[in-house]
Amino acid sequence: MQKPETHIFVCASTRLNGIVKGACQNKSSHNLVAMISEEVMDRDLEGEVMVTATGCVGICEKGPIVMIYPQQIWYGEVSEDDIEDILDAVEEGGVVDRLLIS
Repeated sequence: MQKPETHIFVCASTRLNGIVKGACQNKSSHNLVAMISEEVMDRDLEGEVMVTATGCVGICEKGPIVMIYPQQIWYGEVSEDDIEDILDAVEEGGVVDRLLIS
């Protein structure tokens, strides 16, 4: 596998002890991981974009959290309705202002 240009991380609320709990998980972040991955495949971006579930990132009140790297863009309160906008922004080199965590 080649090194991806963009890495999308989705908080999956996993704690260091392996327990999955928290705001992101309670708001279906695991579904977001699957749906973003599917959209990446539908857009034929598998070699360019990688999607990974992460442990808790500590800002639960803003969850679900989606982070785009290396651009260091953090999105909060992401829903499945936001996935196309996020991936459009990834492809165009932009951001989804309404979701930005500053």
